[in-house]
Amino acid sequence: MQNIPQNKIEKPSFWEAFWFWFKLGWISFGGTTGHITIMHDFLVEKKKWVSDSKFFHILNACMILPGPEAHQTAIYIGWKLHGIKGGIISGLFFILPSTLILLALSIIYAIYGNHPFLISLFDALKPAVLAIILFATYKVAKKSLLSVVHIFVAFAAFILSFFVGIPMPWIILGIIVLGILIQVLNPKILNLKKPTKEHLKNEENYYINSLQENPKISIKKLFLQFSVFVVLWIIPFLMLIHFSNDGAFFTCFSLLFTKAAFFTIGGSYTVIPYVANLVTQKLHWLTNTQMVDGFALAETTPGPLVIVLAYVGFMAAFNNSEHSLLIGSIGLLAAAYFTFLPNFMLIFLGGPFIEKWQKKSTIQAVLSLVTAGVVGVIVNLAFYLGENVLFYNSNFNFENINWISLIWAGVCLLLLTRFKVNMIYVILLSIGFGVIRYFLI
Repeated sequence: MQNIPQNKIEKPSFWEAFWFWFKLGWISFGGTTGHITIMHDFLVEKKKWVSDSKFFHILNACMILPGPEAHQTAIYIGWKLHGIKGGIISGLFFILPSTLILLALSIIYAIYGNHPFLISLFDALKPAVLAIILFATYKVAKKSLLSVVHIFVAFAAFILSFFVGIPMPWIILGIIVLGILIQVLNPKILNLKKPTKEHLKNEENYYINSLQENPKISIKKLFLQFSVFVVLWIIPFLMLIHFSNDGAFFTCFSLLFTKAAFFTIGGSYTVIPYVANLVTQKLHWLTNTQMVDGFALAETTPGPLVIVLAYVGFMAAFNNSEHSLLIGSIGLLAAAYFTFLPNFMLIFLGGPFIEKWQKKSTIQAVLSLVTAGVVGVIVNLAFYLGENVLFYNSNFNFENINWISLIWAGVCLLLLTRFKVNMIYVILLSIGFGVIRYFLI
């Protein structure tokens, strides 16, 4: 394979990219699937800033990193286009609009959450969210389950996470070991396609492509960047515990969201069940109903599904402070900060190593299996939601089926799969259904 210089294709202007990332933050409904679709259509199909294979190399690499992969993909591409400032802009605009919108919705929920009208809206939105996640499962599975081994990995990841309760990092570690063993013993069973000459020639038509030379890694530069991130984490942490009336709570709070960002591998769909289990079952900061309602709120905003963790921060601080909206708002902003800050560090520090290693066949094999494992984890999240949405009292029993929610989830799933209706229209339709249901029942 012959490398070509990066500057063969004209570099996109910073301001053109700036306005794309700004717009993306406001229009990207539908969670990870929506983000990936919009970025791919604009960056690959329309502008040819990133080649198709490079785009999915980046996405797959981000899937193996802890944290939400769509946000990291945006930071990565912004970094590849315009360096550190490009990564900062793309990462900030990715989450800022949804954070501000969710702050307003969380305040409304805290004040009026028990009103019958809002309850009716949530009863209509939650089945729609379940349908969207099932649809995301289908789309990811169609692209990532390339062989019998991939199907086995997806199934095993679901069984181990949902029924056995094994933490996702251990499952990912097992998948990595399996991928290395398969690559050593019999790599052909993974059915990974090798790039053709025609494919390699097509790569030259994109500014960022898989033929480029690997960047040089500066240990001094990486250490300096790491030091900056440590300072950026410590300052708000110390401010929270110093100026709040409950330093112990905010210490646990800050560490929880930071740990979630660093130790939950597999993207939004692994971060959310991990945090949901902790805050509802162990720490009792939120009730199950409040947690599931958060999914509905998050899906009504643009931005990644993992933005629901900002809502979790709001409700946790709100419940802990005798229902103070100010403390709840601080909790939301702090949760978003500690959840998303590590993504910038992981990409800016890890990006050069990803660039250097991702062409290796063993890395590609492992990444393909990790992506398959994520399918199983998404199914795990669907079961978590389904238990709370489709059954009264979260009791898996035929007599406890919520038939209205089940039918509406089926209608939404049909609209997404058979009629290809955009996710935002499904959400709007569900809101309308909730309004009609409120006035009729």
